[in-house]
Amino acid sequence: MAGTIEVLVPGGQANPGPPLGPELGPTPVDVQAVVQEINDQTTAFDGMEVPVTVEYEDDGSFTIDVGVPPTSELVKDEAGFETGSGEPHENFVADISVEQLKKIAEQKQSDLLSYDVKNAAKEVAGTCVTLGVTIEGEDARTFKERVDSGEYDDVLAEEAAA
Repeated sequence: MAGTIEVLVPGGQANPGPPLGPELGPTPVDVQAVVQEINDQTTAFDGMEVPVTVEYEDDGSFTIDVGVPPTSELVKDEAGFETGSGEPHENFVADISVEQLKKIAEQKQSDLLSYDVKNAAKEVAGTCVTLGVTIEGEDARTFKERVDSGEYDDVLAEEAAA
């Protein structure tokens, strides 16, 4: 009776308690081994919520697939704040550079609908709007228009193929 468990865990800080313990308890896997493996694979995302999928077999073997943290977590980590604004269109909690936005877009690109970094950056900017984060000191709601006008082509251009 193989199965799959999907949970969000704090990067590098998973433990046998909830949400993992109750999900893994009735399975044939060694819970402590799963927790250790998750912590080893998520150390780079220290403290951020990370989606993890654990697939297990009847013999107790398991595989772990670590996803990329939610875009909001990456923005919070990059900009250095804990919670978004309660009034994101009026009160801004942080400001990020286009370079920081590009870094987040590159990290998330495999999970986004975008085909290139430029469009991925526009998707990340949408998250910045809801969190109350400005981009280069300007309202994130105007970022799409600035990108479309070519203002950031030098920063967001794809690396030239060799």
